[in-house]
Amino acid sequence: MSEIGFKYSILASGSSGNSFYLETPKKKILVDAGLSGKKITSLLSEINRKPEDLDAILITHEHSDHIHGVGVLARKYGMDLYANEKTWQAMENSKYLGKVNSSQKHIFEMGKTKTFGDIDIESFGVSHDAVAPQFYRFMKDDKSFVMLTDTGYVSDRMAGIVENADGYLIESNHDVEILRAGSYAWRLKQRILSDFGHLSNEDGAEAMIRAMGNRTKKIYLGHLSKENNIKELAHMTMVNQLAQADLGVGVDFKVYDTSPDTATPLTEI
Repeated sequence: MSEIGFKYSILASGSSGNSFYLETPKKKILVDAGLSGKKITSLLSEINRKPEDLDAILITHEHSDHIHGVGVLARKYGMDLYANEKTWQAMENSKYLGKVNSSQKHIFEMGKTKTFGDIDIESFGVSHDAVAPQFYRFMKDDKSFVMLTDTGYVSDRMAGIVENADGYLIESNHDVEILRAGSYAWRLKQRILSDFGHLSNEDGAEAMIRAMGNRTKKIYLGHLSKENNIKELAHMTMVNQLAQADLGVGVDFKVYDTSPDTATPLTEI
């Protein structure tokens, strides 16, 4: 009998809000709650789960599309919250977090691995214009899943930390040409295109070519911009670049889309 890994659902991914759900036989965890408490509850119900069963919320960084519902959920359901020290400091003055009981606040240092019941979670830093942004690799029973969005580039160090996971949520934020031609102010365009911004469709594909391995079976495209991307274009760019790199896209592994307002099916890895 094979070991049971864990189950996950990308509840929402996009520039309007992000949340990821993970469960093992012992733990139920959210990473980020970047939508209203009501919307997070609705998304959880799509996969037949409830917020009152959550043990913890892990926070990647203080931007509103990642913490919008954290305070509301924490006050209502009392789960533990984890972030690194600098992110906690940045969130103290956030209107989204509000007052949270100090007993619920915990430090998850960047570059460390923490054990939550029966799963190990490794944090790693990314390059984004937040105070100390970090994302996560989840590991259990020789299975792993990596969340990697909200970064301007993927360094060799980062690619090494996340290599050869069974599944990935990788950023495909924008198409460069759509962004350049769009209505955003030039300063905002510069921010998105910078090393502290977001990965383009091409950048995300290039990162996957460097990081994925023979274990990789699922790649999810995340954090798509409503204004500066098209889901079909993001998907096509990823598939084409992986195919050009002689990787077995559609055979050895599959590429999946995510949505800003609909949960992906609860999936076992």
